[in-house]
Amino acid sequence: MIIRSISEVKTVEWGNGLSRRFLTASDGMGYTLTDTTVNAGTKSRLEYRNHLEACYCVEGEGEVVDMDGNSHPITPGTMYALDQHDAHYLVAAPHTDLRLICMFTPALRGDEVHSLDAAVSSAY
Repeated sequence: MIIRSISEVKTVEWGNGLSRRFLTASDGMGYTLTDTTVNAGTKSRLEYRNHLEACYCVEGEGEVVDMDGNSHPITPGTMYALDQHDAHYLVAAPHTDLRLICMFTPALRGDEVHSLDAAVSSAY
């Protein structure tokens, strides 16, 4: 059994916020669980080429925008899943941080960070 509190987990500055990595590859579960904060007013171009990701919003507001420009509002109680390694923009509202509980499969090592550049998607 694995039990961890937020004060015990690895916290990574992922590029536009913080990611608290509750489960990583070394735990042997096959997936990663994070508590991720996206800083207010930020826009991140992301694409997980090696992982599938699902996120559940627990706080704040924002949107996920696909590469065709379709915007999907994200508010508490909303889940989105990147089931096709979808390139996308993750945008936090200008007035509030966005807080997401995320799962990645396969599991992350735990030290991954993004290299954010508006011209290309950051991936890990």
